[in-house]
Amino acid sequence: MTTLILTLGLVATFAEVLGGSIIIFTRRWPQKFQDYMLAISAGFIIALVLTRLIPESINSIGESSAVLIMLGYATLHLFEHIFAPHFHFGEETHTEHIVSKPASISIFFGLFVHALFDGMAISIGFKFNYVIGLLLFIGIFLHKFPEGMTVASILFASGKGTKTSFLLASLVGFATFIGTLIGLLIPEISSKIIGFLFAFISGIGLYVGTTDLIPEINNSKTKYASLVVFLGMLLFYMTADFIHKLIH
Repeated sequence: MTTLILTLGLVATFAEVLGGSIIIFTRRWPQKFQDYMLAISAGFIIALVLTRLIPESINSIGESSAVLIMLGYATLHLFEHIFAPHFHFGEETHTEHIVSKPASISIFFGLFVHALFDGMAISIGFKFNYVIGLLLFIGIFLHKFPEGMTVASILFASGKGTKTSFLLASLVGFATFIGTLIGLLIPEISSKIIGFLFAFISGIGLYVGTTDLIPEINNSKTKYASLVVFLGMLLFYMTADFIHKLIH
């Protein structure tokens, strides 16, 4: 199991670094592809959180899960909008928006913490339930590529050079793997404590889907991007059903 979790953490990391590299080394990006990937990811994550993560956390620890879900939601909001003011997931991917250097650093920090939580979610999800861990990985993986593009675009828009942009974008990518390691290093604890952690992750997932991704999709000029969200939800149900049949 440990090898699988580490491998999936590396895959998610590579997806983010690859997305950043496309911006850094080509200075171009497929905007429609990025928007559609965000839409699929949003639909997948929202369906996962509402139909699997929240019910599972309630079954594990009862009504107290609601407080931890809210805390997870508030924690990511704190890092992205208090420590990284004026953060928007996708707006900075357009380099005509000039980003100041102080703002780029704070946004970088917010995305770094965001990626760290993603990695922790993969590890803790697997510790809680194999199927949910795999579904969490898929949802995270889907938005890693466009997130990497976002990081690189922010850095370029703030005037940073190619080497610096690549280094910082890679650091955000590797934050996912660091988070995966942190989740693995958490000692074996009771299922109730895992339930607490899982409820917290549910709040983070809810924030990513509804606050980071959906507003960007709604503001997208890409035709049908909003409708693709429903394809992401359908993809979740198809994937969950396939994994369930595969295991059982």
